[in-house]
Amino acid sequence: MKVGVVGLGLIGGSIAKRFRELGKEVFGFDSDRTILDFVKLSGDIDDELTDDKIGKCDYIFLAISPDESIDWLRENSKNLNSKTVVIDCCGTKRKICKEGFEKAAQYGFTFIGGHPMAGNHKGGFKNSSGDLFKGASMVLVFKERKDFKLMVEVKTTLEELGFLKIIVSSAEEHDEIIAYTSQMPHLVSNAFVKSKTALISDRLISGGSFRDFTRVAYLDEDMWTELFMENKDNLKYELDILIEELNRYRSAIEAGDETNLRDLLAEGKNRKVEVEKYGTGTLGK
Repeated sequence: MKVGVVGLGLIGGSIAKRFRELGKEVFGFDSDRTILDFVKLSGDIDDELTDDKIGKCDYIFLAISPDESIDWLRENSKNLNSKTVVIDCCGTKRKICKEGFEKAAQYGFTFIGGHPMAGNHKGGFKNSSGDLFKGASMVLVFKERKDFKLMVEVKTTLEELGFLKIIVSSAEEHDEIIAYTSQMPHLVSNAFVKSKTALISDRLISGGSFRDFTRVAYLDEDMWTELFMENKDNLKYELDILIEELNRYRSAIEAGDETNLRDLLAEGKNRKVEVEKYGTGTLGK
């Protein structure tokens, strides 16, 4: 099997490494020539993914931003063959899937929207690993869910990467849920750590909750700005709910209303129990 990987950061680098470990022929590309040359020298790809190799790939993974993925499809769809399966790894799905499905219909290849539920707040190829996806979930968006053979083949390929669970979703459902399970935690964590108190936290008592809550505050501002803006309708909806809830807590504390505060805390605790029991917290990392 021949695999192409576009973008050799944390996700793309991990895909390349795992397929190389499995003995697959891997071609890679990165817009940063220094990274591309380093990955070639490291032996984690067989060669550069050039125009003439694009059409020889069985799978191509787009491990770049949504806008970059769209640009890549517009420039390279003509080089793909009918047997190639292109899977993007973007954090939002509506925009990239619309473009991908249109280009696939025009040029005859297969496009599948994808979102690996795995990662690390420390990005880049140097932090990539062939084990990154071990036990993780992968969200897939198909144009149609009629080609059972294709779905089984893709599932088998992704399981080779280490994915334990394959979740089939629509682009709309994915973006609605991901706004809550992934984008909101990153946004809230990033805002929370701006308190001046955080700068003296090393002199205060802080346990695992502070460390866990602020872990994802360290993010790539360019990538996350693009993801937030592409999903701004769903993200704003969730932000409005959170702000309303926080105002309820603030009002109770300001008024010294212990009964109301206790009720609010109990509501949150009970909702957490529901989430643990019935939870849908699958689309988020």
